[in-house]
Amino acid sequence: MSAKAKPAWVAVDWGTSNLRLWAMGEDGTVLEARASNAGMSGLARHEFEPALLAQLQGWLPESGRLAVLACGMVGSRQGWVEARYHQVPCKAAPFETLAEAPVQSPRISVLVVPGLKQMSPPDVIRGEETQIAGLLAAQPDFDGVACLPGTHTKWAQISAGEVVSFCTYMTGELFALLSRGSVLRHSIAETGWDEAAFDAGLADALARPEAIARRLFSLRAESLLTELSPLAARARLSGLLIGTELAAAKRYWLGQNLAIIGAQEISRIYARALESQGASANLHDATGLTLAGLTAAYRAHCATRKGLTCAN
Repeated sequence: MSAKAKPAWVAVDWGTSNLRLWAMGEDGTVLEARASNAGMSGLARHEFEPALLAQLQGWLPESGRLAVLACGMVGSRQGWVEARYHQVPCKAAPFETLAEAPVQSPRISVLVVPGLKQMSPPDVIRGEETQIAGLLAAQPDFDGVACLPGTHTKWAQISAGEVVSFCTYMTGELFALLSRGSVLRHSIAETGWDEAAFDAGLADALARPEAIARRLFSLRAESLLTELSPLAARARLSGLLIGTELAAAKRYWLGQNLAIIGAQEISRIYARALESQGASANLHDATGLTLAGLTAAYRAHCATRKGLTCAN
């Protein structure tokens, strides 16, 4: 972005560990991107505004307020302002109820996208709803299931422009805990991949998901008795955990129109797992859909001028 260029508004994805910002043009183009490690988990409530302002240097207008649209854990109960959950079935991101964050600076106006909740069985979404809204902004007629792999993988049933139901699996977090903090840490490589080992673990878990606890320890035993390589053990662990997830989430993907929204590598792994079961999915970049969802929120509020100062 040139020194004289100023954003019409700023898109923010504020997660547990990181803060990402994009200076946005009025036409939805990204003028500049920034990031920091000032995630929600490391900030007290009074520290959010200073952390944001530190990243907005050079973007702030000489007069008036800069519109900031944020999603993610910044809207959690432990965040800057609680953007309360909306109960499904409902729109992916009910933009008419954005939460306004309290600010001292007269140069910014900050609104936060609300999350989604499900009462039975109990479940919540915080952040991924914006990516789903971005998917629907690009494909208004999408009817099917969105899989959002990550630390806590989400499966969301979407119909008629609404999230009907969803479920969450702690697969990514379990992988991190088991590979770094359990007895398996002695057998698991920190990096690397083995497709055949992944496929073997996936098939094993899908065939016998009830045996997951036993199969996990067998990784340790095999490394001691048969010299299973740490790289193969890492991929096998991933296959076992994702296979168990797919077995449990079968009603969400079997015979469904599927969209995978996430980072490139983890999306590819989930796509491979689904393809092994005869299910194909279209892959979408999570960042692109986050921006599309936040752009939809900005435009919706500019149309009503509720709580947001918009560029002319």
